[in-house]
Amino acid sequence: MVQAAIKGKIVIVDDNDMTRALLRGLLVSEGYMVVGEANNGDAGFEMILRIRPDLVCLDVNMPRTDGLTVLKQVRDQLPDQVVVMVTGNTDRDTVQGAITGGAAGFIVKPFNSAKVLSSIEAAMKKVVTHPRVGEQGLPVAAPVAAPEAASAAAASNASDAASEPPAQP
Repeated sequence: MVQAAIKGKIVIVDDNDMTRALLRGLLVSEGYMVVGEANNGDAGFEMILRIRPDLVCLDVNMPRTDGLTVLKQVRDQLPDQVVVMVTGNTDRDTVQGAITGGAAGFIVKPFNSAKVLSSIEAAMKKVVTHPRVGEQGLPVAAPVAAPEAASAAAASNASDAASEPPAQP
């Protein structure tokens, strides 16, 4: 039996069990390997340092240490680590913090399969072609150049996601 190639190794850091389960199910069904999960920022940061995955899905709002703080910690220790932020909060400060922090993409909750895969695939391309992801902008289904555009794209992503059913595991 021929085994399909793994598209990438991913760590999911989110305090919501359902969100982790939905992301895991979707990513595994699309050929990614989820190599670790954590339910808070501290445990997630330790896991990222230990495992060094191809990509991290990192929730913004979590107990102990929030995702933007973890993003900064990751950048300090592993400057080339690709991180996609996961959030229901698309306000300007959150988007700007993610851009400044070097996030490679944004998944807006509630999410749908197509938007998640679009963000993950765009970010995974940076693993190969752009190791310094912070210099490349923040893809939200398509790259954006300015914080205003990122905020508008994230808000559009959120309104699209609200009209479609969430991804199923």
